[in-house]
Amino acid sequence: MCAHIFLSGSYPRRVAWMLAFLAALALLFTWSSNRVRYLLSSPVYTKAHMVYAKRLVFPTVTICNQNLLLPRRMKKTDIFSAGRWLELFGMDWQVSPAARDALNTLRGDGGATESAGTEPPWTSLSRILDFKHFLPPPRESQPSMRQLLDRLGHQLEEMLLYCRYQGELCGPRNFSTIFTRYGKCYTFNSGLDGQPLKVTTKGGMGNGLELMLDIQQDEYLPVWGETDETSFEAGIKVQIHTQDEPPFIDQLGFGVAPGFQTFVSCQEQRLTYLPPPWGDCKSTPINSDFFSSYSITACRIDCETRYLVENCNCRMVHMPGDAPYCTPEQYKECADPALDFLVEKDNDYCVCETPCNMTRYGKELSFVKIPSKASAKYLAKKYNKTEQYIADNILVLDIYFEALNYETIEQKKAYELAGLLGDIGGQMGLFIGASILTVLELFDYLYEVQFPLFLIPTCKKSHFQHNYNVKCVMANHKYLIPPLNPAAYLCLARIFD
Repeated sequence: MCAHIFLSGSYPRRVAWMLAFLAALALLFTWSSNRVRYLLSSPVYTKAHMVYAKRLVFPTVTICNQNLLLPRRMKKTDIFSAGRWLELFGMDWQVSPAARDALNTLRGDGGATESAGTEPPWTSLSRILDFKHFLPPPRESQPSMRQLLDRLGHQLEEMLLYCRYQGELCGPRNFSTIFTRYGKCYTFNSGLDGQPLKVTTKGGMGNGLELMLDIQQDEYLPVWGETDETSFEAGIKVQIHTQDEPPFIDQLGFGVAPGFQTFVSCQEQRLTYLPPPWGDCKSTPINSDFFSSYSITACRIDCETRYLVENCNCRMVHMPGDAPYCTPEQYKECADPALDFLVEKDNDYCVCETPCNMTRYGKELSFVKIPSKASAKYLAKKYNKTEQYIADNILVLDIYFEALNYETIEQKKAYELAGLLGDIGGQMGLFIGASILTVLELFDYLYEVQFPLFLIPTCKKSHFQHNYNVKCVMANHKYLIPPLNPAAYLCLARIFD
């Protein structure tokens, strides 16, 4: 190429070769810069793969009743402690008109029940609402929120009617207690308390967890207003998650209604994301005093705990740490409003990145009605309840793996440095017929020929010779300069004695 441009041929021919070379060089730089920009954009692609396994660890299942407290368990001191929190009392420690109307309405509806010899569970609550001559206990002897929720919440021994895992009987001993924003909840296969993790070797219905629960809807706390603690729904909340991830059931759980058998077909999904600049996942360990492994829920709970401790000097019952639990008054005046503000409006305080490696469970839900007309009488007799009670309170939850496999979803780099070098090398070969060796030869030529010319001192006119082979002697070194056009020489040689 250089010979066609600089040495041989007519002037028009050399100009044509020069234009062709410059055009090829421009195309090379254009395509190469495009590839460089593509590399700097950090492109990614997603690869999904199905992996078959001989056994899978069964997920953790957390269940919570939609109702927070059972009125029949309340004592007068409990009512006094939690009255403001539940908006049962006004500022003068008298029952609010809305609460009194709700209780009177329930009392009127329950007249037939009382005449039959059974007392409604809310009757005991209405009888102890007179605080005219009540002497409040000392503040230090009043029960904490954790003690209230632990004692007044739904007990698994009363709710759990039937439990089987892979055909074997299970019971309350297989569950551990955990507190969430729904109060007292229960977790199956948490791995806590030294319990071994459950594994499954088969997929399909009957090879997972099956529960029959009594939600005790007749004992729900009466609703006399809209607060964070009262619920308009009846049923349970369920979250399926890994053992390393704390439950965040108030936002990530799904509901299960009474009167239905709910089938939950699960598939384990293992996700891998890339850190910056290809993605935005968090690859560094969690900086937390409460959790050892990072997850979005762990980050959120950790952040919310720090926010409440900073603003209210206390923590809710579901929050980790050693700060004192909020009192019912602190719940009402500070904790609930602060947490609601943080969740709904403050999007800058708790910013939790996606972990680079996480496991989640895809779910497909289906339902059938329970009980059937054929089984209603049998179930009522078996559990000593009425048929209407069975229809209003009983549910069945069946959780299992769809198949004994898991799906890997992996984010991968779409373009790396090796790809860039390959593309640039291909463009060099296409446009200018060059390769790495050609570039090395060019540098070698510059070193062997052009570099010595810069070192030659100013030549004397008497030393100029118009031949094509010139020897220059400088500092006892000899350089053989190949024949060039005489007009190209700046100087030919300087001979040292």
